[in-house]
Amino acid sequence: MSIYEIKMNNKEAFKEWIKKNMGVGSNAGSSYLKSLDWLSDRFYENDKINSKSVYDINEIELLKPLYSEILQIQKDESSYIFNKNAPGYGSKGFYSASLGKYIEFLEHEIKDKAAPYSMKFNMTSFIDELYKSGFLYSERFISRFTASLLTKPFIILTGLSGSGKTKLAQAFVQWICQDKSQYRIIPVGADWTNREPLLGYPNALKPEEYVKPDSGALDLILRANENPVLPYFLILDEMNLSHVERYFADFLSVMESKEAIPLYAEGTVDNGVPSKLPVPSNLFIIGTVNIDETTNMFSPKVLDRANTIEFRVTEKEMEHFLDNIQDLNMEALNAKGAGMAESFLQLAKNRIFPETDKSDINKTLIRFFGELKKTGAEFGYRSASEILRLINQLTVIDKELDANAKMDIAIMQKLLPKLHGSRRKLCPVLETLGSFCIIGDLKIIKEVFEKEDFDFNGPNVLYPLSLEKIARMYKGAIDNGFTSFAEA
Repeated sequence: MSIYEIKMNNKEAFKEWIKKNMGVGSNAGSSYLKSLDWLSDRFYENDKINSKSVYDINEIELLKPLYSEILQIQKDESSYIFNKNAPGYGSKGFYSASLGKYIEFLEHEIKDKAAPYSMKFNMTSFIDELYKSGFLYSERFISRFTASLLTKPFIILTGLSGSGKTKLAQAFVQWICQDKSQYRIIPVGADWTNREPLLGYPNALKPEEYVKPDSGALDLILRANENPVLPYFLILDEMNLSHVERYFADFLSVMESKEAIPLYAEGTVDNGVPSKLPVPSNLFIIGTVNIDETTNMFSPKVLDRANTIEFRVTEKEMEHFLDNIQDLNMEALNAKGAGMAESFLQLAKNRIFPETDKSDINKTLIRFFGELKKTGAEFGYRSASEILRLINQLTVIDKELDANAKMDIAIMQKLLPKLHGSRRKLCPVLETLGSFCIIGDLKIIKEVFEKEDFDFNGPNVLYPLSLEKIARMYKGAIDNGFTSFAEA
């Protein structure tokens, strides 16, 4: 039984525990269950508990003083608890054996299951488990992935095919989830022309029935709504095999409106599917993207709502991989970080903006805004807010990142992805954007873009990730007459 179920219904949890450990027909077990109502009311009758949302209660911390109280009562009243008002028990109340059995339940069931949920989210723990399982992602890259998820529950992983996009998403969800019921990995089909593969449809032949999709996406969202203290993950593999706006439009809309997705006319269906489907804040959507002649490009509407993380493999990384090649042990990740799930959700609720370096951040954003506007790729208020929250989340989870590194990540993931166009249109803009990423007297074209061995991590570079990407886009525009952020 999960911690959520115990929090929501302690009576039922105790009842099931009694049946499991003593048998349904046991006389002693029946006596314990008779005292259940009075006993559980004693635990949850005080104003301190009733004034709080059940999701705000740390169960084990709440029960510690009450547990001590029960132990003291049991010590003082060795044979029974005296309770004249307990219905059906007469003047003697219920025997301490019942109380002792409940204490045993608290110790071995609630304590064991509640304790992991007080663990603070620790990205280093995830990185350590990744390395043990055979993964080779850099710590900086994991910081970007994690902070992006915490900033907004929709991220896009793009880049070289076979570079580990889906594997990273799968590794994280296996690590932080208790079991497979908390996530679905769904391959997107080229024939997805509407929302039915994700949300299902009303049965035209049986109006009272709603047909759920075979993908399991609808069931996952329903479970996420029922269990708000656990994270749930929807991984859409090769998200751009079909036009995203065709099958994903409802999700794009509710990300901003926070309203529920209408599924059918209210009162027409009676098989457990609600007429309106809220998309809860504990649902995280990860899309993976490959770019080739069979795929579709993303519109600004999609890119605006996501953090886009590019996967690339350097020559050094490939050399290291070949020297240390091994099978991935995905099973070793299962539920290792499940104890941090509650803390992860709390971090995801953080909507605080950076409190330091605000002036420098704002100046940099304004500079990029002015230049991006020349190509119609400027950002709006939503993107500006999400950039600031991303920088703050990076500050929270990775103390080693300096101000320039955090700004670099924000530029790469939120400002550059919308850039695309002809050589004539983009080259002047790319030159200026590149100059924003360096300091000193470097000539951006001859000494950076056209220099084959330029060191993008050199002392004159402020934003290495962004500058390297801008340089590649510039070369693509020169060679092909057209360039975009998305590359094959």
